[in-house]
Amino acid sequence: MKRISTAALAAAMALGMTTPLMAQDAAQTATDDPYIWLEQARDPKALEWVEVENARTLAQFTADPRFAPLKQGALEILDSEDRIPFVSIRPDGLYNFWQDKANPRGLLRRTTLESYRSESPEWEIVLDVDALAKAEGREWVYQGSTCLPPALDKCMIALSDGGKDASVLREFDMAKKSFVAGGFELPESQGNVQWIDTDTLLVGRDFGGGTITESEYPFTTREWKRGTKIEDAPEIFHGDPKDVWAGAGLLRDNTGTIHARTAFRGLSFHESENFVWKDGAWLRLDIPLKASIFGIVDGHLLYSTDVDWEVDGQSFAADSLIAVDLQEWKANPNGAKKSLVWAPGERQTRQGGAITGNSLFVSLLDNVVGRIVRFDFADGAWVRTPVELPDNATLGIAAASDETDQIMFTVSDFLNPTTLYYADGGTPEVLKRSPAWFDAAGMTVEQHEAVSKDGTKIPYFLVKPRGMKTDGSTATLLTGYGGFQVPRLPAYLGTTGKLWVENGGAYVLANMRGGGEFGPKWHQSAIRENKQRTWDDFLAVAQDLVTRGITSPQHLGIMGGSQGGLLVGTAFTQRPELFGAAIVQIPLFDMLRYHEIGRGASWIGEYGDPRIPEQRAWIEGYSPYQKIVAGVDYPSPFLWASTADDRTHPAHARKGAARLKALGQPYFYYEETTGGHSGGVDNDQRAQLQALQYVYLMQRLMDDRAGE
Repeated sequence: MKRISTAALAAAMALGMTTPLMAQDAAQTATDDPYIWLEQARDPKALEWVEVENARTLAQFTADPRFAPLKQGALEILDSEDRIPFVSIRPDGLYNFWQDKANPRGLLRRTTLESYRSESPEWEIVLDVDALAKAEGREWVYQGSTCLPPALDKCMIALSDGGKDASVLREFDMAKKSFVAGGFELPESQGNVQWIDTDTLLVGRDFGGGTITESEYPFTTREWKRGTKIEDAPEIFHGDPKDVWAGAGLLRDNTGTIHARTAFRGLSFHESENFVWKDGAWLRLDIPLKASIFGIVDGHLLYSTDVDWEVDGQSFAADSLIAVDLQEWKANPNGAKKSLVWAPGERQTRQGGAITGNSLFVSLLDNVVGRIVRFDFADGAWVRTPVELPDNATLGIAAASDETDQIMFTVSDFLNPTTLYYADGGTPEVLKRSPAWFDAAGMTVEQHEAVSKDGTKIPYFLVKPRGMKTDGSTATLLTGYGGFQVPRLPAYLGTTGKLWVENGGAYVLANMRGGGEFGPKWHQSAIRENKQRTWDDFLAVAQDLVTRGITSPQHLGIMGGSQGGLLVGTAFTQRPELFGAAIVQIPLFDMLRYHEIGRGASWIGEYGDPRIPEQRAWIEGYSPYQKIVAGVDYPSPFLWASTADDRTHPAHARKGAARLKALGQPYFYYEETTGGHSGGVDNDQRAQLQALQYVYLMQRLMDDRAGE
């Protein structure tokens, strides 16, 4: 899980030991931190602190005359009956999960393709989450289902209490639209299940007795038969407590046929050992740690790789798709001949894909512009066909059928509402259009480049409000992510367009290293010892905005969530004079203890391990919590979190606010008691969070603050 500089330290870590220096560092961190008590999410003292902070923040922003119309504007968009009801394609219909004013918890519902084509589809309710929550007195949040192929009528429904990642699982009959009495049921935990057949599940959960990792994910898998106790289910795969996660699964084709049992050990967030069950034992696949099985297409098993792969005298570039004959692979998993399906060109990267009944569809980015390509194996070769969709837009695969050629695509950009396309083996046709949520007349979009500290060119998008001047006076909101190979792409602005750009604010989206806009190497160039490059890229974009006269520090605000919250934290602590506002959403913030908080240990592959002195030095250079010091004027940051967030944990934001308060620095803090990592469980919560943030930005960046 960790890269370690010396063999001795590696051996100590492998044995689960710590060196005296590591133990001393950990003790020192805990001893010197006066706010460590805020790491107890639901401790009465911590919740009392949250209540006081919430009252102060709500008083500041809800009293602003702009708050009510901003919240109402956001709520109208979120609750609108005219928004596209995105669906999944199943044998018994098109399924949609829908939330609105009347159904804040949501409805799982289905319709036919014929009805879906109409302006007012007729929906059949399959599960009413509001009614279930009321009947059981729980804060249920629907988190999806895992169903038995190919019929997909027997499912395990995931329900979270308050929006946590951890969920309970219950067997549900889609045909009868009810939970199965006496059926499979699993208590709250992280982890997954897969159906083997109608009476058998593969289960990777917290079984107690030390079956979760340091990152609080399962590392064992059991085969559970109907009518038996989960405690008696035999274990079929066992990882290691030092893994990030581990588990076993099934390799199925589009008909639901099982071709193999597979397993993995997540050695870090980005690296895994992969296995296949062969001749009565788990055989490790001879593939890179940053490679994985992609799926089965046209009688071939496909691999994807995030690193260059030299094998059998062939060279496959990072981000490639590689095929082996399925039957040959089943006979000899490590000896099957490999061939190239696709490799990236200059500034290209693969974003995702879907396997339909007859084809593979892959969504690509070409210099941050979307493309979708169909692949078929014909006459002994892989044939690629571009899918006919609009140019210069962000394209995505919204839904696909496993058994037929039915597939849906999304087309979007900053100023034009999302359009949903549908195809069934032919040219895609428009199926649905989202309404316009803001007046885009006079607004324009530009793409620029900033030069980072090491000379790398960093692209960013600028959405200019109507009538914008380049005299530094425009209130500008800069955002980004820059981590975990996740791209941030142009998409219809929706509430941001309505609440911010329509009111005269500019919007900027930066594409820093560490993200996924240009493929695995763009990501890998800014992780661990090189993570500061991400922060440098973001600061370079901010400085470029000022240099171009687009804005000025007193009118420049930044916003980001999760890893993006860490991004904002590093920005306002490293260059506080460059910003007038900073919104830190559900963040990572205390990076010297992040491995101890929530599921932080799972991200050591991205940031490094602060228990190892060499790696602690990388992190100590930027950890925002420790960088908040006396004698510096920070831009009155607004930090917010969720009590129910069991991923990044509210302690990060809480402690940042507490430290600012102790230094007499102006700040704002807000915490939702439900909502998990998403920040809201219903549209009213989401609208309030939007309004609070945009009132804050307007007060900080648009209003006259002379004399502060």
